[in-house]
Amino acid sequence: MTDVAGTGSTGYGDAMQVRVIGDRRVLMLPAEGPAIGAAQATDLVGDAWGFDASVVAVPAQRLDPDFFRLSTRVAGEIAQKLVNYHLHLVVVGDVSGHVASSEALAGYVHESNRGRHVWFVADDDELKQRLVG
Repeated sequence: MTDVAGTGSTGYGDAMQVRVIGDRRVLMLPAEGPAIGAAQATDLVGDAWGFDASVVAVPAQRLDPDFFRLSTRVAGEIAQKLVNYHLHLVVVGDVSGHVASSEALAGYVHESNRGRHVWFVADDDELKQRLVG
């Protein structure tokens, strides 16, 4: 795994990293910073393309709370924007509290993890396992 630090248009500063995992370049957003909502999806695409990354890993705690309320459509807007640009979205971290309170979200997480474009993983080790294994 190789790290490349850099800055992007979304104001993440030097904490943003690109990690090479297997044959994939993964844009790793830092745990601290502004919330990521639908309005930031285009910035994520720009940053990913700027670093030639094919995967965008977002810490769960960075996501706008509306992401986890499917009725707001924020999750769908973010995921669709990235998928339209041939990018993969990975939510990294514990989402069990959100999943426990929403059957719809539990179903979304389950189905997403069966697919190739949107994943929910517990930590960086699980992300690495999904990409390499």
